[in-house]
Amino acid sequence: MKEDAALLPVEEARARTLALVQPLPPEWVRLDEALGRALARDVRAQRTLPPWDNSAMDGFAVRSADLTGPLPVRLKVKETIYAGQTPREEVQPGTCARIMTGAPLPAGADAVVMRERTRLAPEADTVEILEAVGPGHFVRPRGEDAREGELLLSRGTPLGIPELGLVVGQGLLTVPVPRRPRVAILSTGDELCRADAPAEGRIVDANAPALSLAVLRAGGVPSVLGIARDTLEDVYQHLAAAEGYDLVLTSAGMSVGEHDFVREALEKLGVERDFWRVAIKPGKPLAVGRKGAAVYIGLPGNPTSSLVTFELFVRPALRRMLGHEDVEPPRVSGRLEGELRKPEGLAHFVRVTAAWRDGELWARPLSTQTSGALRSAASATHLLHFPRSSSRLATGDKVELLPLSWGA
Repeated sequence: MKEDAALLPVEEARARTLALVQPLPPEWVRLDEALGRALARDVRAQRTLPPWDNSAMDGFAVRSADLTGPLPVRLKVKETIYAGQTPREEVQPGTCARIMTGAPLPAGADAVVMRERTRLAPEADTVEILEAVGPGHFVRPRGEDAREGELLLSRGTPLGIPELGLVVGQGLLTVPVPRRPRVAILSTGDELCRADAPAEGRIVDANAPALSLAVLRAGGVPSVLGIARDTLEDVYQHLAAAEGYDLVLTSAGMSVGEHDFVREALEKLGVERDFWRVAIKPGKPLAVGRKGAAVYIGLPGNPTSSLVTFELFVRPALRRMLGHEDVEPPRVSGRLEGELRKPEGLAHFVRVTAAWRDGELWARPLSTQTSGALRSAASATHLLHFPRSSSRLATGDKVELLPLSWGA
């Protein structure tokens, strides 16, 4: 308990990690390359949208004042206006225009009656209006979406599909966003080999490929530096090759074993360590430091531990580099299906599968929570936060769930 009490709480460790990173310098990119990043500068509207009042429905453009008397009201149809056409006639008292969705509202009209609320009259080019409507009914006003010169999207706005659709509607084909973080990934350990070069008595390195995919999904540009053997010199030489990257991730070698050289190699390289070891399971031997503008994060060697700590620390850091202001891991409320016990002292992040039932999200812990095998993470949809100060959670207890980004 004394040792656990000296460990850094997960919230403080994440805050200290995020304090080391800033949005990266901006670049102008195509809209498809901007998806998932955040704006580096304000964007102002270049044009008014829609450029004119237009119909929100197929129907008839009318003067609402003509519909104040007894219904139905018969109106003379002056013309038909399709989307993309310019009205030719002004709607005078006692007249209307057949209009299609998106077509400009003709002069004199101030409302649209949907087609289903009308019927053809016996007289030619005449329609019967079956309901009264007020001004603006089913009319999309000019400038409803944007007005030229106004602030369209502010700096730091996450660029999803609707935001980029708004941008392209302004005729803009590029936007300013922070460039993608360049991330170096290094695995360490004499026991590891590459998947394309399996060796007797060794295991295939799954950490670097898995972390590379996680970086890619989070918006970074990963580069795998290979596998460093368990000597100080080899670890140092591999880390020295990471010069120029924005973020350097290592896996394994962060504990206190005789062959754990990553911390010593980082010190030799001139990396100033901010903290080491966090009060969490899995992932306690986590270290974070900085050299110049580059941030170094030493992740645990167990495959699932490295992915869990990626979610808790690395992904938020990458989001900050990409210009996002809200970088904390997302959280949802749920209920526990089952029972969990642990000693107080460490916050546990339990892999669970969660499903909706009776209007609530129920989380069921996976049968194995081992951090040495990726299979224990393969079915997980969320991480359940089992607080540091708690020792028992029972069925039906409210719990905090973190949706995982590593699933399909």
